[in-house]
Amino acid sequence: MATILDGRVLAQNIKSVLQQEVAELKEKTGVVPRLVNVMIGLDHSACAYANSQKKVAENIGINYELTILPSDVTQQELITVIKRLNADPCVDGIMIHKPIPAAIDYRAVANYVDIEKDLEGINVANIGKMILGETRLIPCTPAAVMEHLKSTAIDLKGKEAVIVGHSEIVGKPLSLLLLRELATVTVCHLATSQAGRLVDHVRRAEILVVAVGKASLIKGDWIREGAVVIDVGINRVEDKMVGDVEFDAARKRASFITPVPGGVGPVTVVMLMRNGVEAYKSQRLKKDMY
Repeated sequence: MATILDGRVLAQNIKSVLQQEVAELKEKTGVVPRLVNVMIGLDHSACAYANSQKKVAENIGINYELTILPSDVTQQELITVIKRLNADPCVDGIMIHKPIPAAIDYRAVANYVDIEKDLEGINVANIGKMILGETRLIPCTPAAVMEHLKSTAIDLKGKEAVIVGHSEIVGKPLSLLLLRELATVTVCHLATSQAGRLVDHVRRAEILVVAVGKASLIKGDWIREGAVVIDVGINRVEDKMVGDVEFDAARKRASFITPVPGGVGPVTVVMLMRNGVEAYKSQRLKKDMY
């Protein structure tokens, strides 16, 4: 029976470290990190998530601000706001909260965020730097997955790691992080399934990460005995939140497994705050540290 990787406990442990670090930085500089979340419109679920981020930030000692723009804001107006925040030396981190209107090109807008203030680590320049191992601003969900793997104390070197899902915000950057640890990485996607090969890849995975958004896509009896299973998926089924993996069946075969909810999610929020602290240090302490 697998050990449950409790994301709430892991998140609290990381928060405690960040609390101490922020307190020391405040003592040294007199100011704390200031992060700005730019939201378009008043989407209920987006507001709820932003409020949860704010609570975590305040708990750590970070100044977190929410800037709400009208739902009919144009792309150029949004870019103007981002440029203003980039130019403000008192702003250490910037993120653009999803969802955004269909008329706005999210990728184009995200690339206007200063690479040193890129809270989510998704500016194309930071993704490029991640390939070379030259940035501390890592996309938050992949960073959360790596923290869960780190908590198992398993050496990833040479392990068969299979990622199901090749999104730009999870699967692709996660593959780079796993490669950095010298895991042998396979990335599966829709075409893998269409070719009838998904089961084969999952069954040989020593490290399995699933990030698709399809309830119970991965069957429990596909899991290799002793595998580590990280379920990033969040799906609502009959008013219940479930992941992409059949949890109960998978737990019988895995050595470690994350639950949904309460697994990757809580750690992802804390990774955003860690990026904020790193952004603060790279800008305000540059002369001392870099």
